[in-house]
Amino acid sequence: MNDKCCIDFQNAVDDYLIRHRSVLDILTKYQESAARVNRAFAKAVTECGCVKVNASRQEIPSDAEYSDIKKFMSSHLSGKPCDHCQEIISKELGHNIFYLTALCNLGGLSLAEVMKQECKNVTTLGVFHLT
Repeated sequence: MNDKCCIDFQNAVDDYLIRHRSVLDILTKYQESAARVNRAFAKAVTECGCVKVNASRQEIPSDAEYSDIKKFMSSHLSGKPCDHCQEIISKELGHNIFYLTALCNLGGLSLAEVMKQECKNVTTLGVFHLT
Protein backbone atom coordinates (compact mmCIF):
# COMPACT_ATOMS: atom_id res chain seq x y z
CA MET A 1 0.00 0.00 0.00
CA ASN A 2 1.51 3.32 -1.01
CA ASP A 3 1.37 6.59 0.94
CA LYS A 4 -1.26 8.16 -1.32
CA CYS A 5 -3.56 5.18 -0.91
CA CYS A 6 -3.19 5.35 2.89
CA ILE A 7 -3.74 9.10 2.92
CA ASP A 8 -6.81 8.85 0.67
CA PHE A 9 -8.24 6.06 2.81
CA GLN A 10 -7.52 7.93 6.02
CA ASN A 11 -9.25 11.04 4.65
CA ALA A 12 -12.25 8.98 3.50
CA VAL A 13 -12.57 7.40 6.95
CA ASP A 14 -12.48 10.85 8.52
CA ASP A 15 -15.13 12.11 6.09
CA TYR A 16 -17.50 9.16 6.42
CA LEU A 17 -17.20 8.26 10.09
CA ILE A 18 -20.12 10.27 11.37
CA ARG A 19 -21.98 8.39 14.10
CA HIS A 20 -19.13 6.72 15.98
CA ARG A 21 -16.66 9.53 16.57
CA SER A 22 -16.12 8.91 20.28
CA VAL A 23 -12.96 7.02 21.13
CA LEU A 24 -15.12 4.59 23.12
CA ASP A 25 -17.34 3.95 20.12
CA ILE A 26 -14.37 3.43 17.84
CA LEU A 27 -12.54 1.14 20.28
CA THR A 28 -15.59 -1.07 20.72
CA LYS A 29 -16.34 -1.10 16.98
CA TYR A 30 -12.70 -2.04 16.31
CA GLN A 31 -12.94 -4.89 18.80
CA GLU A 32 -16.26 -6.02 17.33
CA SER A 33 -14.79 -5.96 13.81
CA ALA A 34 -11.89 -8.13 14.98
CA ALA A 35 -14.37 -10.64 16.39
CA ARG A 36 -16.19 -10.63 13.04
CA VAL A 37 -12.89 -11.42 11.25
CA ASN A 38 -12.41 -14.36 13.61
CA ARG A 39 -15.99 -15.49 13.02
CA ALA A 40 -15.59 -15.30 9.22
CA PHE A 41 -12.54 -17.58 9.40
CA ALA A 42 -14.35 -19.93 11.78
CA LYS A 43 -17.34 -20.16 9.44
CA ALA A 44 -15.04 -21.02 6.54
CA VAL A 45 -14.07 -24.04 8.61
CA THR A 46 -17.29 -25.00 10.37
CA GLU A 47 -20.01 -24.07 7.89
CA CYS A 48 -18.42 -24.07 4.45
CA GLY A 49 -15.59 -26.52 5.02
CA CYS A 50 -13.34 -24.94 2.39
CA VAL A 51 -10.67 -24.63 5.09
CA LYS A 52 -9.72 -27.29 7.59
CA VAL A 53 -7.87 -26.95 10.88
CA ASN A 54 -5.61 -29.75 11.99
CA ALA A 55 -3.89 -28.38 15.06
CA SER A 56 -1.33 -30.11 17.17
CA ARG A 57 1.78 -29.21 19.09
CA GLN A 58 4.43 -27.62 16.90
CA GLU A 59 7.23 -30.12 16.36
CA ILE A 60 10.65 -28.48 16.25
CA PRO A 61 13.77 -30.65 16.29
CA SER A 62 15.91 -29.94 19.33
CA ASP A 63 18.96 -29.37 17.13
CA ALA A 64 17.20 -26.89 14.81
CA GLU A 65 18.90 -23.56 14.27
CA TYR A 66 16.84 -20.56 15.30
CA SER A 67 16.92 -19.28 11.72
CA ASP A 68 15.40 -22.58 10.52
CA ILE A 69 12.50 -22.79 12.99
CA LYS A 70 10.09 -21.18 10.52
CA LYS A 71 10.50 -24.23 8.26
CA PHE A 72 9.07 -26.45 10.99
CA MET A 73 6.14 -24.24 11.99
CA SER A 74 2.65 -25.02 10.73
CA SER A 75 -0.34 -22.73 10.27
CA HIS A 76 -2.52 -25.76 11.07
CA LEU A 77 -4.65 -24.83 8.06
CA SER A 78 -5.29 -26.85 4.95
CA GLY A 79 -7.23 -25.64 1.99
CA LYS A 80 -7.96 -22.11 0.92
CA PRO A 81 -11.06 -20.03 1.51
CA CYS A 82 -13.48 -20.41 -1.40
CA ASP A 83 -14.53 -17.31 -3.33
CA HIS A 84 -17.57 -16.78 -1.09
CA CYS A 85 -15.61 -17.12 2.17
CA GLN A 86 -12.76 -15.05 0.78
CA GLU A 87 -15.24 -12.27 -0.02
CA ILE A 88 -16.66 -12.31 3.51
CA ILE A 89 -13.23 -12.45 5.18
CA SER A 90 -12.03 -9.59 2.98
CA LYS A 91 -15.10 -7.50 3.84
CA GLU A 92 -14.60 -8.07 7.57
CA LEU A 93 -10.89 -7.27 7.34
CA GLY A 94 -11.82 -4.07 5.50
CA HIS A 95 -14.13 -3.03 8.33
CA ASN A 96 -11.35 -3.80 10.81
CA ILE A 97 -8.92 -1.61 8.85
CA PHE A 98 -11.57 1.14 8.75
CA TYR A 99 -11.75 1.28 12.56
CA LEU A 100 -7.97 0.97 12.91
CA THR A 101 -7.69 3.99 10.65
CA ALA A 102 -10.32 5.82 12.69
CA LEU A 103 -8.15 5.24 15.77
CA CYS A 104 -5.18 6.67 13.89
CA ASN A 105 -7.27 9.73 13.04
CA LEU A 106 -8.29 10.26 16.66
CA GLY A 107 -4.70 9.96 17.78
CA GLY A 108 -3.43 12.33 15.10
CA LEU A 109 -1.40 9.52 13.57
CA SER A 110 -0.70 8.85 9.93
CA LEU A 111 -1.68 5.32 8.94
CA ALA A 112 1.09 5.34 6.33
CA GLU A 113 3.66 6.39 8.93
CA VAL A 114 2.45 3.76 11.40
CA MET A 115 2.79 1.11 8.69
CA LYS A 116 6.22 2.39 7.62
CA GLN A 117 7.48 2.36 11.21
CA GLU A 118 6.11 -1.14 11.80
CA CYS A 119 7.72 -2.36 8.57
CA LYS A 120 11.01 -0.81 9.68
CA ASN A 121 10.69 -2.49 13.09
CA VAL A 122 9.93 -5.87 11.53
CA THR A 123 12.76 -5.70 9.02
CA THR A 124 15.25 -4.33 11.56
CA LEU A 125 14.36 -6.57 14.49
CA GLY A 126 13.32 -9.58 12.43
CA VAL A 127 12.34 -12.53 14.56
CA PHE A 128 12.83 -10.51 17.76
CA HIS A 129 10.15 -7.99 16.74
CA LEU A 130 7.28 -9.45 18.77
CA THR A 131 9.23 -10.93 21.68
